Amino acid sequence: MSGHSSKPTVGALPDTTADSPFVPVAVTWLVWSLFAVSIAVLVARIRLDGVWEIRGLVAVDGLTVLLWAVVTFFSGIVHSYSRRYMAGSVRETRFFLAAFGFTVTVMALVAADHVVLFGSLWLAMGMVMAALIGTIDGWKQARAAAAIARRYFIASSVLLAVALAALWRATGLATISGIGAASDSLGGPLWLVAAVALVLAAMIQSALVPFHGWLLSSMTAPTPASALMHAGFVNAGGVLLTRFAPVITVDSTLMLAVVAIGAASAGGGKLLKSVQTDVKGKLGCSTVGQMGFMIMQVGLGFFGAAITHLILHGFYKAYQFLSSGEQVEQTSPSATAEHTVGRVPSAVGFVVVSLTGLAGGALFTVLTGKGATLDSGLLLTFFVVLTVLHAARGAVRHTSTPPLARYGAVPLVSLPAIVVYAVVYEGISDLLPVGTAATELTVLHGVVAVAFLGIYVAIEIGVHEHSRRLYVALLNATQPPSDTVLTSTEEYNEY
Repeated sequence: MSGHSSKPTVGALPDTTADSPFVPVAVTWLVWSLFAVSIAVLVARIRLDGVWEIRGLVAVDGLTVLLWAVVTFFSGIVHSYSRRYMAGSVRETRFFLAAFGFTVTVMALVAADHVVLFGSLWLAMGMVMAALIGTIDGWKQARAAAAIARRYFIASSVLLAVALAALWRATGLATISGIGAASDSLGGPLWLVAAVALVLAAMIQSALVPFHGWLLSSMTAPTPASALMHAGFVNAGGVLLTRFAPVITVDSTLMLAVVAIGAASAGGGKLLKSVQTDVKGKLGCSTVGQMGFMIMQVGLGFFGAAITHLILHGFYKAYQFLSSGEQVEQTSPSATAEHTVGRVPSAVGFVVVSLTGLAGGALFTVLTGKGATLDSGLLLTFFVVLTVLHAARGAVRHTSTPPLARYGAVPLVSLPAIVVYAVVYEGISDLLPVGTAATELTVLHGVVAVAFLGIYVAIEIGVHEHSRRLYVALLNATQPPSDTVLTSTEEYNEY
């Protein structure tokens, strides 16, 4: 193809069915077996009410079984993909053991009820992920990235320990379910310490701004590990705040702060992504923004929306990482390359996109009831409208089909997608042990909506490309520490 400067440098793909080590084969089958069992347990949980528990130690509720099914599915995909990706590596067995250990740890974490068990598994989850980031320990960059991630994860675990200790002291109870049941009595300095520590621990784990550095420096991890990280690990912040929902919903001011924190990261992630050129780096910045959306939904009191978001984001981001190699092309610069930033759509396109976005928001309101009253549900619906607008504009702008067919297809695809999202959202909300905690609309909610809309419009019209100062500032903010950056193939040739 004209303009391409790359040429094949490898032989045939390895046959994963021949001479494959025992451990990768065994743990891959084991993970898929866990997925099958998790689906059976999920079906049983839907049909049966109540919580299955070992009192004072573990409690299996709707959130637990839902996350079991999701985590084992993602893990099964990653394990199967890694059979070929890691074939021939001297660290193949080590990688598979770590990936399986991460899966089991997460499954145990979402079932843990005793605060000591929960905190210990949170720390273990971080340490295993740091090991996956530094799988190729012969690379000094991988060792540096793993060390950075480890420091962040330890800080998150320390904050969680502070929160759990404060809640134990405040309630005299050592189980998450017990603390939730006693949340009406929470308040005062101990509660404030616990709530702030919980939010900070979630921010670090989900790589929210300004704690996104560990995520952007983790690109030395094998691509399957990155998929597992972005599809599962970073979502743990939303799981943490959902699990401790009775604690953080005690005070509406804290919930407003969580909304502001999530919105700042959602906008910040979009800004950072706008200047990234590296494929995996762009996906990492996207994750920062998406985790901001997830945390913002928690702050709005819609825990079902947050869990739905993390699951759908997990599917999307796992696919994006595992297929990231297909997006890499070595091409020569071309003056005819398509440039879409700042492009103004036609009048017809503008009308189609606008009406599709508004129709999507209206449909979401009809199906879920969110946005029908003057509470935080209105802001949730606003972001649904913005998401539909963005998707519709992207389809109108990038699709090469004739205009009439393109404009007709946009609502025909977008509106059924909203129906599917609303149905999934309602189903997941019914499974969760916590309900909706919508709050009254405030001036801050309006500020968040206006600010995010301003950031979105600014990026779409290419403001960051017209300001050198802003562009350089954003570019610098996306750069990981220099000692984690791979600069030549000689530095990471493990053979």
